[in-house]
Amino acid sequence: MTARIVVLTIALGAGGIAAYLVSTADKQQEAPAAPVAQLPTVEVLVAKAEIGLGQPVKPGDLIWQTWPEAASNIFIRRSDRPDAANQLVGSIARSPFLIGEPIREQKLVRADGSGFMAAILPAGMRAVSTEISPETGAGGFILPNDRVDVILSKRDKNTDHPGGPDVINSEIILSNVRVLAIDQAPKEKEGQNTVVGKTVTLELKPEQAEALARARQSGLLSLALRSIADINAVEASADAKAPKSGGSIEIVRYGVSSSQTAQK
Repeated sequence: MTARIVVLTIALGAGGIAAYLVSTADKQQEAPAAPVAQLPTVEVLVAKAEIGLGQPVKPGDLIWQTWPEAASNIFIRRSDRPDAANQLVGSIARSPFLIGEPIREQKLVRADGSGFMAAILPAGMRAVSTEISPETGAGGFILPNDRVDVILSKRDKNTDHPGGPDVINSEIILSNVRVLAIDQAPKEKEGQNTVVGKTVTLELKPEQAEALARARQSGLLSLALRSIADINAVEASADAKAPKSGGSIEIVRYGVSSSQTAQK
């Protein structure tokens, strides 16, 4: 009899505990969720559609979008310039914009009647064109905005062995320069990953433009496509230097210099 009373007491106690736990869980579920802290936001101007290099901003290309206030200092705020979307129509993109990318005026320029090439050139730089072929232009794999080295190759008399075969001299005369256009294409066309052209337009400093003009009269020019990873690599050679003659091929690339004699 005593055992039955003990078992019944334990059962009643367990039932009471279970009922208490269930009621507590129900109260927790019914309790309102803690409010989530809201970050202050502002409206900034973003690209509604893709805007390519050299492309003018058209009406409807820009829209206002909510953005965290703390990260909006370098963008155009609606509270500061409510009419900016209309004011920037006609500006030319110096760099491409992706859909939803905030607009920065450093990447836009007013053409003021000039062509797009003059508009996208940084101050003090020159756009200089030179002829290329698939053989001298990395097989057509160079695209606008790529970085290249310009190599001059020329044939000289062998002064060490008169009457012997000519010596082929080659050197990098311009290093790490930006390609502005291939023929008349300032950007990649219809998703193509190659542009085979006959003319390349390079972004050069005035002294580099002079060096390229001299080199065109001296021999064959070739373009060496640079890796995206070493665009900012420090060069051991000068940015521009006049072509020189000698009995060896001097190759100066990415800070490494080597020489060898090439005979026909």
